[in-house]
Amino acid sequence: MVAGQGSELRIQEAVVVRQLGRVEYEPAWRAMQTFTAQRTADTPDEIWLLQHPPVYTQGQAGKAEHLIAATDIPVVPIDRGGQITYHGPGQIVAYVLVDLRQRGYGIRELVTRLEQAVIDVLAAVGVSAERQAGAPGVYVDGAKIAALGLRVKHGCTYHGLALNVDMDLQPFAAINPCGYAGMRVTQCRDLGVDESLPALAQAVERALRHTIYS
Repeated sequence: MVAGQGSELRIQEAVVVRQLGRVEYEPAWRAMQTFTAQRTADTPDEIWLLQHPPVYTQGQAGKAEHLIAATDIPVVPIDRGGQITYHGPGQIVAYVLVDLRQRGYGIRELVTRLEQAVIDVLAAVGVSAERQAGAPGVYVDGAKIAALGLRVKHGCTYHGLALNVDMDLQPFAAINPCGYAGMRVTQCRDLGVDESLPALAQAVERALRHTIYS
């Protein structure tokens, strides 16, 4: 199991929640793959909450031209859907390891529920957010505040969502975020949200447990 600083595990409502701290991207990704490959019908779902050091991740359909400027930040080709995005400190990453066969709904419904979890968290701190048709994620006044990408294998999901809280947004300028040229990005700090990252991470956890399992 991947672990980071301040790792913490809680089990509630047959869901294991892991607070992993800051973790390098590739070990976290490989741990998700291993967990999904080894789980059985009796394996509880897990939610992993963490941060990554600076990294670009390129989805399966990713096109090289969406990296539009050279940087020192590594680019990792991975197995989720979608194009290129950026992860870095100050961003809440939530990986959702969910057995959809046990939930009774499909991947599109899960995407909707994950988006709703973020929308609910932001509404609670006074930020009005919304979806955009055909562009998974969560947006505030047209600027992306949360990215979303998943992989489904044998009915089970991994990867998840990333909410921008209090981070350096400059690395987004070197890419077409999620494949959209000129897409603006934003974060909680720039929208006047003063809750700490740990407090928002707890809110994300609660919202995910509510929206995924309600």
